[in-house]
Amino acid sequence: MAREQGAADLARMDLFDQGEHGLGDDHGHADGGGRCEGQGRGGQGEGALERAPQTVPQSVGGRVEVVAIFGPTASGKSAVAEAVAAVLATEVVSVDALQVYRGLPILTNHPATPTRLVGIRAPAEQMTVGEFAPLAHAEIDGLVGERGIAVVTGGTGLYLRAALADLGLPPAVAEETVARVAAAVGADAAAAHVRLASLDPAAAAAVHPNDTQRLVRALALAESGSSLARDDDRLWSGETRRPSTVVGLELSPEELDRRIVARAHAMFEAGVVAEVRTALEQPLSRTVEKTLGLREIAALPAEEAFERLVARTRRYARYQRKWMRRIPGIVLVDGERAPEVVAAEVVMLAGLAAG
Repeated sequence: MAREQGAADLARMDLFDQGEHGLGDDHGHADGGGRCEGQGRGGQGEGALERAPQTVPQSVGGRVEVVAIFGPTASGKSAVAEAVAAVLATEVVSVDALQVYRGLPILTNHPATPTRLVGIRAPAEQMTVGEFAPLAHAEIDGLVGERGIAVVTGGTGLYLRAALADLGLPPAVAEETVARVAAAVGADAAAAHVRLASLDPAAAAAVHPNDTQRLVRALALAESGSSLARDDDRLWSGETRRPSTVVGLELSPEELDRRIVARAHAMFEAGVVAEVRTALEQPLSRTVEKTLGLREIAALPAEEAFERLVARTRRYARYQRKWMRRIPGIVLVDGERAPEVVAAEVVMLAGLAAG
């Protein structure tokens, strides 16, 4: 049962690796920064997250070496991370599934300040979380060695956990295998699921036959001699490679919605339509193809594309909020304040002094 649950969690989180992706990280200029006049928090309201106890569990002893900032899209996490890095005299490592790509800086909201692991892959190159993890580990280890501490941020939950811990993730699968399996699933998903059950019963128990994206991933792994299932599930264990403080930005649903709308307006004003149309003139990886708004922005009238983008981003943000509740050891803070104010609280929670 534990192995099947681990497979189910990895399959679900693989949505970020193979399925629909959000708009990258977020910055003060795009989402309105701190709290707006007349929009104070007041009560939590329906749908708001319960505040976690303000203690900072550390899975590895010693001084905190990694500060991680997580939050739903448009929550302002990148602005907070940059402010924390400035206080601690270090740099930010992006752990976002889309910001690794060049060519769509507006749609994926590339940071304005230099950030590690941003724009390192061409849009046509596929990158799995298994390939991303060692890159993130190397950047984090380098910063800890040089500066004593690293700041990481992103809204892709699996990528965040993979950066902080050794998850023993399934390996990358050859593109030819994925393409062949995808064709088989498209032709007959039920038969493909029967084949998965014969090769990897634990993965088959965790992946529904109608969930074609995860079925492709699980069957491609099975045919390559690996498995989506695990004997031990470190995804939710709280284990980290280095002493870490993980902070989540908590916003009321109303404020988060306001920021999502402001973000979308800013993207259209910055020229996202031309950017997307240019990107679609070249081959794109499966991950980039799933970017929220990519096809709508290119094909629909601007007003309709804007509304569609906002609606899909709202759904994605709700998913991220649910994910945030499950991150081991996370400490929630009020994300509606100015980034510098939030950063000061984060530094205090981590037990760190200014660099």
